Amino acid sequence: MSTVRPERSRDVARPAPQSAHVSSSGRNTAWWLGGAAVVLLAAVIGAAIGPAGPAWWRVPLVLLDRLPLISVDSGVTDAQWNIVWQIRAPRVVLAALVGAMLSIAGASYQGAFRNPLVDPYLLGVAAGAGLGATVAFVVNREATQQWVIDPVPLAAFVGGLIAVALTYVVGTAFGAGRSATALVLAGVAVTSLATAIQTFVLQRNNDVVRQVYSWILGRLTTATWGDVRLILPYIIVSSVVLLLHRRLIDVLRVGDDEARALGVNVDRVRLVVVLAATLGTSAAVAVSGLIGFVGIIVPHTVRLLLGASYRRVIPLSMFLGAAFLIAADIPGRVLTSPSETPIGVVTAFFGAPFFLLILRLRDQRA
Repeated sequence: MSTVRPERSRDVARPAPQSAHVSSSGRNTAWWLGGAAVVLLAAVIGAAIGPAGPAWWRVPLVLLDRLPLISVDSGVTDAQWNIVWQIRAPRVVLAALVGAMLSIAGASYQGAFRNPLVDPYLLGVAAGAGLGATVAFVVNREATQQWVIDPVPLAAFVGGLIAVALTYVVGTAFGAGRSATALVLAGVAVTSLATAIQTFVLQRNNDVVRQVYSWILGRLTTATWGDVRLILPYIIVSSVVLLLHRRLIDVLRVGDDEARALGVNVDRVRLVVVLAATLGTSAAVAVSGLIGFVGIIVPHTVRLLLGASYRRVIPLSMFLGAAFLIAADIPGRVLTSPSETPIGVVTAFFGAPFFLLILRLRDQRA
């Protein structure tokens, strides 16, 4: 009898995991489709609102009219369509790319460092990019001829990468056995150094302070399809790498020693995650400036909705981050028209109270 019972129990229990797997797969598909629908809705609304161009309700009609096999009389002239396609559309797409990248990078950093309060700028990307942009503004002002390409995004991109590379070298060289903590501390040191150098440069070049300040607050006002094409390859590569590592990031939640016991190469996973998140964040910052709190607001919102598993947090953060930044860009266009409020101000307006709320919730749980 003792040899039969285990076999019978396994036979009875066998269908349950299959049904649970099907149910979980169905829920994941539903969330993916829901996230895509939210992004699409936000994109349509973002393209419909602006100080110039057709009435907002005509934009969905003209978008339908542009689809194959669909004909709708939208009443939109060619000049109005050019405003939608050449001015509003690239801004919406760029906001979606930047929001998705900052959100997925923030979620990945939080998993890699087991700290839900870190953001994509943890290891010095923001400070390095700000320093690079400042130097580019100074050099561009003194240039006697036109540059072939805009030096500001390039300098910001390179500055962000150099800052994180320096952080990683310092953190790993002096943080044997406690790499996560050492990397965070090294990021603080590199951020302070880059900020000090940037302040020194600005003091000696007061005439570029306004340009640098405008860039630091975040900007999508000058978005073009060229900007979209410029950052799209970096964001695709970074996002794919982070999505493929989301299960390993989930394992890191149990701690480095436990993850190693489960066969995970913790140092390699953390390095790959940091490199991918840094590459995408640097590309996003290069064209949009410094937009804060996106990498904190969105991942925590997903956690409140779906739990702490990074298998869901990372992909859903990508969708909701895109929708969030598209929506956050709308108030900046209309509140102070004809001038615009920098998008970094809008995200900080929502992000600072949200950050305090998260701190409060963590304190209550502790």
